[in-house]
Amino acid sequence: MTEIPIDGDRGTVQLRGGVLHVRWIPGLAICEEAAVAVMSAVNELSRGRSFPMLVDMAATATMSRGARRVFASPSTVARVALLGSSPVDRALANFFLRIHSPAAPTRYFTCPEEAMRWLRFP
Repeated sequence: MTEIPIDGDRGTVQLRGGVLHVRWIPGLAICEEAAVAVMSAVNELSRGRSFPMLVDMAATATMSRGARRVFASPSTVARVALLGSSPVDRALANFFLRIHSPAAPTRYFTCPEEAMRWLRFP
C-alpha cells in the first residue's frame, strides 16, 4: 500500500486493493489547487492505469467552482464513490453532480461497504 500526502497536509491518497482512496482532512475548503494536487497524486499512483476511486468527503466544508471543474474533467479514474456522513456532505455531492457531468460514473454513499460494492462490481 502506497500513500501520498496531498500538498499542504490537506489529506492523503492511497492505492489499496485495486481502489484509490482519497481522504480529505475534516473542515477543509477544497480549492482548485487542492483538486489539482489530489489528481496529481492519483495520476502518480495509477501510472496510466484505470482504477475506481473512493473519496471520503465527510466533514468537508466547501468545494470551489475551480475544484468542481477539475474533478469533472476526464482522468484515468474509472468510477467515483463519494462517501459522506452528513446532510451537508450530501448537499455538496448533489450540487456537484447536478452542475457538472463528471467524466467517470459518480455516486454518493453514506455506507462504506455499499460504496465499495458499487466500485468493485459495476
